[in-house]
Amino acid sequence: MGLTKSEIFTDDQNKLASLFKALGHPARIAILQHIIHQKACICNDLVDELGLAQATISQHLTALKNIGIIQGTIAGKSVCYCINEQTWKEIQAEFNALFSQDVKVNTCCS
Repeated sequence: MGLTKSEIFTDDQNKLASLFKALGHPARIAILQHIIHQKACICNDLVDELGLAQATISQHLTALKNIGIIQGTIAGKSVCYCINEQTWKEIQAEFNALFSQDVKVNTCCS
């Protein structure tokens, strides 16, 4: 049997691609920005803030939670989310490592 597409890339490449995929939706960026702006946990008010259906927001929260960038607690019907600062810093480091590489433009592309 042949290799899967992800097997031909390094673990770091696959991890970075997963991060970009999880952050690749404007609703997820809006959720993160809202949580950061509040400087506190967010509990059940994202529907009013973003104007999206609860089911849609739940899907986006799940995607963000799966990469560990947010963490949440469930107490009865109340669900609260906040930024996972450790993961936030790890993701910053991953992105910085990619974007801090020197790029030299060849004349063939001008």
